[in-house]
Amino acid sequence: MGSHAKHGKKGQQQHQQLQKANMFHEESNQRAPVNDQQVLLVVEEPEAALPISVHPPLMFSFNERIRPLLDAVDKLRHLKVAQEGIQLPTIVVVGDQSSGKSSVLESLAGISLPRGQGICTRVPLIMRLQHHQNPQPELHLEYHGKTVTTDETHIAGAIVLATDEIAGSGKGISNTLLTLVVKKRGVPDLTMVDLPGITRVPVHGQPEDIYEQISEIIMEYIKPEESIILNVLSATVDFPTCESIRMSQRVDKTGERTLAVVTKADKAPEGLLEKVTADDVNIGLGYVCVRNRIGNESYEEARMEEASLFQTHPLLSKIDESIVGVPVLAQKLVHIQATIISKCLPEIVRKINDKLSYNISELNKMPQNLSSVAEAMTVFMRIIGFSKESLRKILLRGEFDEYPDEKKMHCTARLVEMLNEYSIELQKSAENKSTENFLVDEIRVLDETKGIGLPNFLPRTAFLVVLQKKVKEISKTPVNFIAEVWDYIETVLITVFMNHCENYPQLHSATRRATHNLVAKMKHKSFERVMEIVEMERLADYTCSTEYMSDWGKLMAQQNVFMEVMNDHSTPTKITIEGFGDVEVGHLRGHNSDVREQAFDMKMRITAYWKVVLKRFVDSMALHLLLSVQNLVNRDMEEEIVTELMGSQGGGPSAIQRMLEESPSSAKKRERLNKSIKLLKESKEVMAQIIDRISVDD
Repeated sequence: MGSHAKHGKKGQQQHQQLQKANMFHEESNQRAPVNDQQVLLVVEEPEAALPISVHPPLMFSFNERIRPLLDAVDKLRHLKVAQEGIQLPTIVVVGDQSSGKSSVLESLAGISLPRGQGICTRVPLIMRLQHHQNPQPELHLEYHGKTVTTDETHIAGAIVLATDEIAGSGKGISNTLLTLVVKKRGVPDLTMVDLPGITRVPVHGQPEDIYEQISEIIMEYIKPEESIILNVLSATVDFPTCESIRMSQRVDKTGERTLAVVTKADKAPEGLLEKVTADDVNIGLGYVCVRNRIGNESYEEARMEEASLFQTHPLLSKIDESIVGVPVLAQKLVHIQATIISKCLPEIVRKINDKLSYNISELNKMPQNLSSVAEAMTVFMRIIGFSKESLRKILLRGEFDEYPDEKKMHCTARLVEMLNEYSIELQKSAENKSTENFLVDEIRVLDETKGIGLPNFLPRTAFLVVLQKKVKEISKTPVNFIAEVWDYIETVLITVFMNHCENYPQLHSATRRATHNLVAKMKHKSFERVMEIVEMERLADYTCSTEYMSDWGKLMAQQNVFMEVMNDHSTPTKITIEGFGDVEVGHLRGHNSDVREQAFDMKMRITAYWKVVLKRFVDSMALHLLLSVQNLVNRDMEEEIVTELMGSQGGGPSAIQRMLEESPSSAKKRERLNKSIKLLKESKEVMAQIIDRISVDD
């Protein structure tokens, strides 16, 4: 009688557990907008409990509205849309080594995974679980572009062989994906990414930096906001010491996207309730405590033993039933997965559309593939035309809309600055170096150029000698200015040409060479012009400017003061002369009065005339540059470049012929864009089919 009662009670407990396994945790109805459509996520009502004799499903499938959404995300993952920077909602499974991670995944999938010492999971394993009605399970692996069919008996070995092929037969790891598809009656519709277990100390055969390698892979998967972190913790350890907890806290400080599953509850029941209740490590999505499958237990037996453990154990039975058991874990994961998909799907659609539009725009900006010499010549002349117009803007008209933030390309302003600096430099180089020997040079020159004739006549030879000396002193300044200006113009020309023929590197060397040769010619002409101006100023003393006579008259008005000081030896010998400042004149009292007057007159004449000379140096250079730059842009530049490209130096017609060959960088970019556009179009089609299906169902 007692035995019968005992068995009856146990059977009742098993039946209750089956009912619990066959029910969803909660009904979920959520909507999320996608391209003005509504994605409706509805979880089916739980079906009636199965009889004890029938193998109970861990969880019933999504209904017809949910399964396509999960399939769509799986298809996007298979297309590797993440390579385009589009993150997918993903449940990422992490845990320290020996935390029981494999046992949890086995319980969810109802299959056996590789076991052994050290790291068993050496590559990211995407587990796609799908409930289907066929009693015969269907299992296959996808990697390296191929599909390998297997079965429940050989799945562990097949995973090991695939892992060895991907990551090598040693104990190293790889970030190359391995996908495991499990279609089996009763499994929850879930897609999870299982990552290598965290280990700090490398064992024999493992790389020394194994921890860093694993950490890098884990952080890559758990960092995106779209990832849900399933953190597998062993009840036998303190949660805050777990490395997986530390990693998840780095990217999810509040824990709002972290769910913890506590394994080995039967091994360390003491204090487990307090651990999951206190939540010292911020697990925002809560805890689920489970018992691992032991030995040769079937999955059905393991679930029954798990249910019995949490119902009858004096400590574990105190834990709320809503957070214990593999069925509850499955329910939570399904609900969380549905929630994250509904939340992320509209944003995924938007990102796909935005990235597709951007890539198409970038592809359209690329130059067309040239198929004939005529096409290449047309493109080349178009480049010359665009370049000429750009140079007219920045060098002639002072427009810089093409280079708003590049001040060096605001050419008219920069040329004015250089011209002003040149003028200032001329003034500096022409300044009186000293006032201590006032009129000494002039007296010496007058003495050396005197001749037989009437007194008080200023010899023109003397004036020219002083003038020539002053011209010689400043002759290098205009030469340096010309060199600086043309060097600047050369950099501008090259910048403009490189911008306009950026997509045709075949033209770069010839264009640079032509630009350099043209500027060299223009610089040589300018040097000749400068030397001509210097020579003219050195040999002749002429101006029609009224300023000369006006300035000379003002300066000569000070001669009376000068002569009074010369004649009255009681007055101070330092006087102020306009244009010269304070000058010492005591040393001139020993010279003849007529000589002093002539020297003073010549000094004032050369000073007034020198102002005219300096203005001519500036004005003539400015006019010369304006004409030279205009000729360069409108006439010389095109002729020089065409001659360089088509002549013997440019390689003859072969230079144009080379334009038909796309540069390696452009070809690589075109290939990348075409590949990306194809991927994004396929991804867009996947999403469109889902939206259309939802619309029809609505």
